Amino acid sequence: MTFYRHSGPRSYLSSTMSDRTDCFYCRDNLQGKKYVKKDDKPVCVRCFEKLCANTCAECRKPIGADAKELTHKNRHWHEDCFRCAKCYKPLANEPFAARDDGKIMCGKCGAREDSHRCQGCYKVIMPGEKSVEYKHKSWHEQCFTCFDCKQPISSQSFLTKGDDFYCSSCHEKKFAKNCARCKEPITSGGINYQDKPWHSECFVCHTCKKPLAGARFTAHEDEFYCVDCYKTSVAKKCSGCQNPITGFGRGTNVVNYEDKTWHDYCFNCKKCSLSLAHKRFVINGEHIYCTDCAKKL
Repeated sequence: MTFYRHSGPRSYLSSTMSDRTDCFYCRDNLQGKKYVKKDDKPVCVRCFEKLCANTCAECRKPIGADAKELTHKNRHWHEDCFRCAKCYKPLANEPFAARDDGKIMCGKCGAREDSHRCQGCYKVIMPGEKSVEYKHKSWHEQCFTCFDCKQPISSQSFLTKGDDFYCSSCHEKKFAKNCARCKEPITSGGINYQDKPWHSECFVCHTCKKPLAGARFTAHEDEFYCVDCYKTSVAKKCSGCQNPITGFGRGTNVVNYEDKTWHDYCFNCKKCSLSLAHKRFVINGEHIYCTDCAKKL
């Protein structure tokens, strides 16, 4: 809101006409009479008030030739009508604010009307007072407090729960989940795996410590491994091709027999290459055979 100050009221009435001059409108002789000079033309008092006088923006009555008039942005007032719309303080020689709805206010009332109200105490936040703004709402600095410990949050970081605000320490105690790895509270972000929460920095490959968030990984004996480390450090080797059995891609299905493991596509007859997955087979030494080829050995 912008504040203004008037230079003071003015009056249109001139002194008594000494020379022979007629009113511009009614042509009456103005000699010896009081008159008004309007646009450099002499006008009698009666014609001025009837034809030329401005209407007061407050009382809606004409502002007479002998009255004191105040003007602001093409609006006019009697001196006594130019008052604060709230406290009625005379503003002829005082700073004032002109609102968009046409109301004139003193500096104090204008500041109150234009200021935000505190969401804590519902009192006006006056210009210059320390305040906090969040999502287009305002609070006195001392009213913006933690819902739990009631201490002012001020410029500290805070978290929300519903419509309530919490300082970081109270939010951790009340709501934060604890990481399945380090057991410390997870204040932001984090990862969920098998209904357990983890810090992103704790959810890493057991061998190389590479972060696994957003990456392919596998679990083995309560530990997590990236694909590369699982292949080299943990995965069994296929008894057929001797490559790691990772459970990824084409190697998802496996065949286990005694202490040996094969990719299902490697579990073939040594002689005719027939796939023996889900079929009867014979082991001879280190090799497997279908029943027909086994008979020919």
